[in-house]
Amino acid sequence: MALAVAAPAAAAEYAVLETGFRIRAERHEQAGQRVRLFLDNGGVIEFPAAQIIAFETEDYVAPAPPASPTPVEKPFDLNEAVKAIAEAHHLPEALVHSVIATESAYDPAAISVKGAIGLMQLMPDTARELAVNPHDPGENVQGGVSYLKQLLERYAGSKNQLVLALAAYNAGPGAVERYRGLPPYAETHAFVRRVIERFLLLADTRPAE
Repeated sequence: MALAVAAPAAAAEYAVLETGFRIRAERHEQAGQRVRLFLDNGGVIEFPAAQIIAFETEDYVAPAPPASPTPVEKPFDLNEAVKAIAEAHHLPEALVHSVIATESAYDPAAISVKGAIGLMQLMPDTARELAVNPHDPGENVQGGVSYLKQLLERYAGSKNQLVLALAAYNAGPGAVERYRGLPPYAETHAFVRRVIERFLLLADTRPAE
């Protein structure tokens, strides 16, 4: 007759079945190819030993399920941002690209000696008025395009609408009003000329829709 082998007295345990289920028991005994589980309610159940793959103490902590993959943040795509923001403000993408190229040469970390920030060189006060973070490339473009749209609307009806709007973008609307047109600043003249030249070049080379 086979002797029954009893587990040593200890904390309650769990019998892990080959199906993956776990049964809590106060203790267990094995007699030959059978295992008896003594439950904490006084009951006893018996299993073929082959159906039990392990015993775990009650303080066993099951491994945490695999964490869900961390979503990978899509990298900022300037071309996509310009396309979406320009369309939302009904402005040509080529114009927005021309301002960015002239203002910052596409450097999102650019800061001018006057304190203008980012791709579209927003002044801190202007960024605050537009409620954007000028150090964030997407918000910088959003703010710059919104400001440019405001200026174009301001000079709507003028035959020099684009020139005045770009001059105001560079030198401020006050300077344009004070001089009743393009201010006599070499920097502003150069800025307006470069933006318009690039805009015309990009618009001329843009593939037909």
